[in-house]
Parts: sequence; C-alpha cells; structure tokens
Amino acid sequence: MRPLIIAHRGASGYRPEHTLESYRLAVRTGADYIEPDLVSTRDGVLVARHEHEISRTTDVAAHPEFAGRRTTKTTDGETAAGWFTEDFTLSELRTLRAIERLPDVRPQNANFDGRFEIPTFDEILDLARVEGERLGRPIGVYPETKHPSFFAGVGLALEEPLMATLRRHGLDSAQAPVLIQSFEVGNLVDLAGRTRVRLVQLLDSTGAPADRAAPYREMASADGLAVIAEYAYGIGAHKDLLAPRRADGSLRPATSVVDDAHAAGLAVHAWTFRAENLFLPLEYRIGADPNSRGDIISEYEVFLRLGVDGLFTDHPDTLAAARLGLLTAAH
Repeated sequence: MRPLIIAHRGASGYRPEHTLESYRLAVRTGADYIEPDLVSTRDGVLVARHEHEISRTTDVAAHPEFAGRRTTKTTDGETAAGWFTEDFTLSELRTLRAIERLPDVRPQNANFDGRFEIPTFDEILDLARVEGERLGRPIGVYPETKHPSFFAGVGLALEEPLMATLRRHGLDSAQAPVLIQSFEVGNLVDLAGRTRVRLVQLLDSTGAPADRAAPYREMASADGLAVIAEYAYGIGAHKDLLAPRRADGSLRPATSVVDDAHAAGLAVHAWTFRAENLFLPLEYRIGADPNSRGDIISEYEVFLRLGVDGLFTDHPDTLAAARLGLLTAAH
C-alpha cells in the first residue's frame, strides 16, 4: 500500500492552520487524510485548534469584550497565560478569526489573517465527505484528542463527543477512513474498549505521556511497541525516533523503530515534515535563510525508503510529488 499523505493541520504551509480553507486546499493538493487537533468549548463542542490556548492562532487579543477572559492555566505540567477555548461558548468563538501561528516563518500565510473562522469537528467531517464525493475518492480524517486528561479534569472529556460525532456521520467502524491519535495512553486504551475505529499512539522524541511515567523512547522499544499493539493500530512517531539528528542537524543512521513496529503489527506514521530550512536536516537546507524553502523532497525520500506507512506534512503537494516519483521509479 502506498504511504499516506497526512495533511498536518491542513495545508498549513500555505494557509493558517486548522481552518476549513487549509483542509480544503490540502485535499485539492493530494492529501489522503486531513488532521484536526480537537479541543472543547465551554458548551462541549469540539473545535479544531492546535492548543486550547488561542492567542497565537486567533485574533482574540484584539477583542476588548474578552479581555477579562485572559488567565493563566497549567496543562500537562506547562503553565501558559492567554485565552482558552473551554472558557468560551461556540457562539463566542465564532466571533474570532484565525491568524497565522508562524508569521515570521510564513509571512505569506499572514495575508489570510482575519478571514477564516474556527471550524467545528462536524464541519471538518462534512468537508471531507463533500470533497471526497467531488474527487471520487475517500478523504480520511485523523483527529487528535488534545490534552484529554486536562479536559476530563474540567468536566469536558473529549472522548464521548468525539465518538458521538463520528457516529452521526457514520464513521464509527474499523473500515471508516478515520484514525484517532493521542499522546496520552489512558484515553486510547479506554477508546479501544468502546470503538472499532483505528487508534494511533503518538510518540515524541523526548519526554513522556502526561498520564504515564514511562518515557516515549521506552515506549518505542521493541517491548514497548508490543504493548502498544495491544490497543492501537499504529504509532505516530516523531521523525527523530526513526532517523535521529546529530548536534549539527545532520541525519544519523536510521534506528530500528520502523522495523520493530512493523514486526509488532503496527503501522508507522512519521511527523512532522515542513519545507523550510528551519525544520530540515542540515544536508537538505538551501541557502542561509532559515525561513527559505529547502530540499524537502530528499528528506521525504529518506523516510519513504525506511518503509513508513504515512507522513504528516504541512506541504501535502510536495509529498504527493515525492511519493509519485518513488512509485514511478519502482516501476
């Protein structure tokens, strides 16, 4: 099976992330799956934001009517000041507009600031269905439950509204083009007992899940992967777990994680691929400007040759080109 093109927060290299326009562009430039990060509003509606703190991705700071909502919260051990989705109803969030999260890196995306609303999970599923019908191919959706322990702790658990929404759209089966991902373990284990929808355990290259003491690198060992296979379909692995980097940013030889995961029966999806030099291995940077685009095609080829089953990318069109190139060469 050819590796999946997973549009990371949509086509976020070209439009402000987690907007319907970002997801729509991702589909039209070749994505197989679109990825919404899900957080909750005060009235229990799932919306797409990378974090529940929204000062970097919306114009909330420019709304004087919400100045009193600014606060400080601790999530998964990290303290942040700002505005948080769980303090707003959906109708209040509808008055905000998205802004580019990385304006210094992607100033062209900032041209779209103020144009797009925060979408609901329902709207994203509707978009995937409509675009799939238009193109004659299924468009998958790859939601991440963000900070599930935090949201459960404030009475806004994400799992039931997530499953209820999938049921409403007829997407609550193992055959549905849906993959549910989480950095935590407990909510995936809970979901495994409640749904046949495929689950993906996210693994960072450092740290540990918020609800577990075992570090991600231990979970990525052969023994750890065997445990994950008891409740998950696959892993979403930080690319440094698969092909780590030296201190100067150049690539080291690949690890055995892809082979070990496949031996355990797990799919492997690698994250995150971005075209700018800032994010690329040393050998694939072009020029000295960290915000200029480098040779992302060559980076993709490294991971495609490792045998990964999918890649999360901010630039789905470039991955479509790399995948086509390798498939054509193979024939």
